[in-house]
Amino acid sequence: MNANAVEKFFATLAAANPQPQTELKYSSVFELLAAVLLSAQATDVGVNKATERLFLVANTPQKMLALGLDGLEDYIKTIGLYHSKARHLLQTCQILVERYNGEVPRTRETLETLPGVGRKTANVVLNVAFGEPTMAVDTHIFRVSNRTGLAPGKTPLAVELKLLKRIPKAYQVHAHHWLILLGRYVCQARKPQCWHCAVAPYCDFKDKTPQPKN
Repeated sequence: MNANAVEKFFATLAAANPQPQTELKYSSVFELLAAVLLSAQATDVGVNKATERLFLVANTPQKMLALGLDGLEDYIKTIGLYHSKARHLLQTCQILVERYNGEVPRTRETLETLPGVGRKTANVVLNVAFGEPTMAVDTHIFRVSNRTGLAPGKTPLAVELKLLKRIPKAYQVHAHHWLILLGRYVCQARKPQCWHCAVAPYCDFKDKTPQPKN
């Protein structure tokens, strides 16, 4: 995908959805961090169902610690890998209380020192909570970047670094959400819905899916 096509690709996404939002539900930076930590290999819908109940009783690191491991697991047991996620979340809460006065740190390096928080999670928090132009490459963004020719790469990090170079600065803050939504609902893994994709004219994918006949 050439630079002109990239500009038109993101201009089209921006026009259709000027203020994209994460589908995870949260009301504070800590709740966002907890939700993203819990969302690994899980759906946003599934995480939201669990956190809707959890955040009513534990919306700060201190309250989360007060639940204890068994108490926390009881709230998130519908989420995959909940044993390890509960342990990591409580360890993170302990660090936030002891080192950061219960506040979520604002740098990638510090965020990545928290248990259960990798580069992708840190990027989501930096982007969604603090408005930084980071790119959290999940399976949707990885697929869209390679399939469209936007930013081909063999690893999530390679795709992330290429996206940050290729996406015009005017679109970088929201690009993460646009690409996730595109991959989740239109440019899907098994059968991309090219026939009603607004950015199909700028995409390098050759085997575009035709419109179904019925």
